[in-house]
Amino acid sequence: MNTDRFFELFFKELEDNKNLYPYYKLTEGNLKHQAFRKAYFQQRLRFIDENIDKTKDNKIFDCGCGYGTTAIFLAMQGVSTYGVTLEFYYKELENRRKYWKEYGDTSLFECKYDDLFDLQLLDNSFDYIILQDTLHHLEPLKNSLELFYRILKPKGKIILVEENGNCLPQVFKLYLQRGNKRVIDYYDEVLGKSLQMGNENIRSQKAWKKLFEASGFSAKDDKTEYIRLFPPFLYNSSNSSNLIQRESRIAKSYPIIKEYVFFGLNMIFEKN
Repeated sequence: MNTDRFFELFFKELEDNKNLYPYYKLTEGNLKHQAFRKAYFQQRLRFIDENIDKTKDNKIFDCGCGYGTTAIFLAMQGVSTYGVTLEFYYKELENRRKYWKEYGDTSLFECKYDDLFDLQLLDNSFDYIILQDTLHHLEPLKNSLELFYRILKPKGKIILVEENGNCLPQVFKLYLQRGNKRVIDYYDEVLGKSLQMGNENIRSQKAWKKLFEASGFSAKDDKTEYIRLFPPFLYNSSNSSNLIQRESRIAKSYPIIKEYVFFGLNMIFEKN
């Protein structure tokens, strides 16, 4: 199942299951905003899809899988994943399985509600770790990276999908929202304990690279992508591909714009 077909079915699910809104703001509101959000969502999903070798029986850990959309997409292609999540997402997973079982094997997606550091994960057991909008929440970060290094197989890869920590509009917006309080504590009622969490603690490409390399990973620089530049009012239902191509050309030609204005950042790291 390719991303276009998946999104056709995904949009139908969103129309039927209002509990997935407002997290997925893809079927509500202004049509330009819908097209804008869809383009960004698809770019990130394609990045994950294109960087997983589906010719092999790989083991994939989706850390912070949320509502499980990426794992469901992979399951529809016959790829199995093991995920972990917290908060309100977990209660919707069974409803999602009921919807998607008509189109593929949803048993390929296993998920647990738990603290990452309490999971009993074996050394050298995963080929890929997906971190989509997750790593800026994980604390202590150093411990998280050490855990990922331990559970990845040699030459195993981390697929990192994040916000660009150097995007000046987003940095300013987050500072207004949370100040400089980048790490917070909160109480998880399901687990019955306090947890530490990164408070939208986004970082730049250079900062992520430095942290990963200090933990024994190497960055696959040729895979790094900066995405989402143009604002919603430029989008419509038929021009997303053209705008994405224009953004790609700008990213290649104008490194300053790429570094400080593009919103999204996708990277690949490999265990040395």
